[in-house]
Amino acid sequence: MTIKIAVIGFGNIAKAIITPLLEKNLISPEDIYCLVNSKESLENIKKNFKYDVNIFQADSKESNLIWDCQVKLLSVKPQQLKEISELDNHKKNENLLVSILAGVSLDKLIQKFPNHRCVRVVTNIPITVGKGLTGIAWGEDISEDQKQFTKKLFKNSSKIYEFTEDYLDTFLALTSSGPAIIALIIEALSDGGLSGGLQKKLSEELVMEMILGTITLIKQKNLSTADLRNIVTSPGGTTISALRVLENKNLRSALIESIVSASNRSKEFR
Repeated sequence: MTIKIAVIGFGNIAKAIITPLLEKNLISPEDIYCLVNSKESLENIKKNFKYDVNIFQADSKESNLIWDCQVKLLSVKPQQLKEISELDNHKKNENLLVSILAGVSLDKLIQKFPNHRCVRVVTNIPITVGKGLTGIAWGEDISEDQKQFTKKLFKNSSKIYEFTEDYLDTFLALTSSGPAIIALIIEALSDGGLSGGLQKKLSEELVMEMILGTITLIKQKNLSTADLRNIVTSPGGTTISALRVLENKNLRSALIESIVSASNRSKEFR
C-alpha cells in the first residue's frame, strides 16, 4: 500500500525531513500533500521547491485531502496548533500524527487530535544539512510499523534517539538551543582573535576549523574531554592561563545553567 504523507506547515525543517526521502526515491512527490497558511507561501514553494508535490492553502476546499493521508507531519508554529486542529475532520482512524512542535506535549496532541496516534519529536537545525539530532517519544498504541515509518522519516537527515517524554525537554535544551550557544562561543573566541590583530573572517574560520578538528580528534582517538584537556595543558603554559580565566569567570557553571534554564522553559510550554 502506498503511504501518503501530509506535511502541515512546509518550512525549512519540514523540507529537510522530506527532501532526502524524495531524493532517494523512498517516496514519490505525488504522495506528499503540503498544507500552508498563505498564498505567498504556496507560490514560493511551487516556484522554488524542485519536486512537484501536492500543495494547498489552508482555507481551500482541497485542503481536506490532507486528513485522508495515513501520516501527518505537524510542522507549524505552536501558536497555530488550535487553528490546525479545528481543520481536522475528526474521522475515526488510527492514522499517525508526528509533531515536531517545540514544547507541545503528547497529552496536548492527543487532546487536540483524539482520533490519531500521536508521536512527539524534537529535532534541531543541523537537520537542514543532514547532520540533525532527533529525539522521539511515542504516544500510546503506536504500532511497530508506525514506529519504523516514523524513524524512516528522520534517519536520512539525522541520528535518532528514543526517550520517554520526560527527557525530551533536556534533549531539546542540549540539541536545539545548543547550536545558538555554540554560535555565541564561536563569536566570542573569534573576537579574541580579533583583539590579537587577526581579521574577523580569518579568526572565525580558525575557530570553526579548530572546533571541527577537536571533535574529530576526540572521536577518532576515543578520548575523554578530560584526556584532551590534559594533553593540551602544560604546566605554566598558555592553555592553563586561558582555562584559569574561564574558571574564574564561572563559564562552566554558566553553560550548565543555560541548559537547565532552556529545559525548564520548554516544560513551561506544555
